[in-house]
Amino acid sequence: MLQRALVSGTRAARSAAKAPASQALLRSQFQTSPAFRIRAARVTPTVAARWYSAEGEAKDVKESEAAEKKEGNGTSELEALKKKLEAKEKEALDWKDKCLRSVADFRNLQDRTAREMKGARDFAIQAFAKDLVDSVDNLDRALSMVPEDKTKAAEDAHETAKDLAQLYEGLKMTEGILLNTLKKHGLERVDPTGDKFDPNEHEATFMTPQPDKDDGHVFFVQQKGFKLNGRVLRAAKVGVVKNK
Repeated sequence: MLQRALVSGTRAARSAAKAPASQALLRSQFQTSPAFRIRAARVTPTVAARWYSAEGEAKDVKESEAAEKKEGNGTSELEALKKKLEAKEKEALDWKDKCLRSVADFRNLQDRTAREMKGARDFAIQAFAKDLVDSVDNLDRALSMVPEDKTKAAEDAHETAKDLAQLYEGLKMTEGILLNTLKKHGLERVDPTGDKFDPNEHEATFMTPQPDKDDGHVFFVQQKGFKLNGRVLRAAKVGVVKNK
């Protein structure tokens, strides 16, 4: 009995050892058979193609998403740059307007200052001129008290009358020199006899009809006027014709 059991165990062990070897031999023979090779050649490229196709599609999707993201970032950056450019252009226009206004204000200030300086120079002697015209008036009144026909008659009279005539001529020359000197400094005497009445330059003391003269004209000068650099320093006192 013991011998039979040992023999059966030995046979079982041998059969178990031979089985994997036979299976490996069968598998190698099956794989090396032409039919297996044809099926492997048909199946393997299809699987590989599907794998590469899926991998390529995934790569394309990632690339497209990256491109869209990059494009979106580029658009947002462009919009931001446009807004910054518009803000800078507006700021530049504002500064340009401010600069132009400043230049205009400065030029106006220059012109106003120049006018004020010119006025100060031209009319600095205004108070002095007003006091001086009274002396000129007195000299003119003194000369007007002697009619011209009497001065000519005095030249043929005795020595005393000749002296008076020479005195008159001296005063007349003094008046002329004085008026020329005042004219050099802008002070002029105005005699409006025969001129049309101007309320800006004349002061009417009376009005009377004069048939032989034009209406509204000056026919008598009671006091001559004066101008300082074109500005009326004192209006002339006159009589005006009024025929209507």
